[in-house]
Amino acid sequence: MKKVGLIFLAVMLFAGPGTAFAQRRPARQITIKLASMVPANTPWGAALNRMASEWSAATNGEVRMQIYPNGTQGSEADVLQKLNMNVIQAAVFTSFGLNKIVPEILTVSCPLLFRNDDELTAVFDVIKPDLEAKINSKDYYSMALVRGGWIKIFSKEPVFVPADLKRMKVGSDPQEPAMTQAFKSMGYQVVPIEANRTLIALNGGTIEAIYVSPIASAGMQYFGVAKNMSTVNIAPFLGGIVMNKHTWEMIPEQHRAEILKITRRIGMEIETSLAQLESDAITTMTRHGLVINDLNSRQQQEWYDDLEKAIPALLEGATFDRTTYDKINGLVKTHRGGR
Repeated sequence: MKKVGLIFLAVMLFAGPGTAFAQRRPARQITIKLASMVPANTPWGAALNRMASEWSAATNGEVRMQIYPNGTQGSEADVLQKLNMNVIQAAVFTSFGLNKIVPEILTVSCPLLFRNDDELTAVFDVIKPDLEAKINSKDYYSMALVRGGWIKIFSKEPVFVPADLKRMKVGSDPQEPAMTQAFKSMGYQVVPIEANRTLIALNGGTIEAIYVSPIASAGMQYFGVAKNMSTVNIAPFLGGIVMNKHTWEMIPEQHRAEILKITRRIGMEIETSLAQLESDAITTMTRHGLVINDLNSRQQQEWYDDLEKAIPALLEGATFDRTTYDKINGLVKTHRGGR
């Protein structure tokens, strides 16, 4: 009887409960490491965590995401290299990282091509599928592509027209050579400054102005020295969640549509939160001493005229893709004419 009891216990342990447990656990588990420059303690950091949770729930734990936030995987160039080597399997990129995958993407951030959210929304809805298709034609898969906000001019002295800015030394991140070249071509005194030295350079007088998002200016406290913000929208920038194609194809086909649906919904939530955060950042900076240089229509037109003169050099020098620029510019002009 003792021997029979031991056999029964063994069957219960290894056949009974074990079989039930095997039915609950995923047959094959895929862990996707996602790198992000986004701080974990932000609304969009929380959104990425929520996305990871929803992926797991939708796939019965078969697809898990492990997030590496705060730029712990290095610069966007470093992250792209790791993505290619499959050290990580997915990443959040800005326009500058996406540009290294599909150069046409940076053309969306051509200075002064778009003037406001209305124009950007109308055109982005048209060109977005084509941009994603270009990403997917490489060794990557576009999970989400969203608008990230606007680049503004922050300066020590007021900037109302291009001539005001051309008298100043403008800081530019050397990791973004296309944008640096664009500003040089437009006649600005560009000084290469690493992002982590920008505040030091502003304080020391090495530079007198920067082009940066209001969110970054608030977070990095640039506005404490560069106390002026011009209302002209210099350029929009994009954000994207990209997976390497090898990993995308490893995900069981029955889960792909739902994972993509979740990711794109979260992407839109991030886009909305970024727009609100940009507005909140400007309000907060204004309460703490930021001066808004509010341009009139004549002053705004000076910026647009300045771009028109610079465009040939920007396109001929391959700073921006001519075909993409012509398509966007045509859509923008059609939109303006239709209002």
